[in-house]
Amino acid sequence: MSNLTVAEARDQFAEILNRAAYGKERIVVMRRNKKMAALVSIEDLAILEALEDKQDAKEAQKILAKPMAPIAWDKIKSDLKTSRSKRTKKKA
Repeated sequence: MSNLTVAEARDQFAEILNRAAYGKERIVVMRRNKKMAALVSIEDLAILEALEDKQDAKEAQKILAKPMAPIAWDKIKSDLKTSRSKRTKKKA
């Protein structure tokens, strides 16, 4: 993994893009010695997104596994009425 300053990354953008895309190199862009962003291959991005999707699915399963308490119809109507009146006030 390489670290480059923002200025170096800007000056060498085409080169570092090729290094990430074709050489599968991970390049970290830094500003004032702080890591700001990373340039990775599209394959690495796909792996990261798949991991995020898997984690999101696990969290959703946990939430859906918990039984929900019933909500009274009067409460729902009241909440909807309040929500509509807030939107109407914002538009005015």
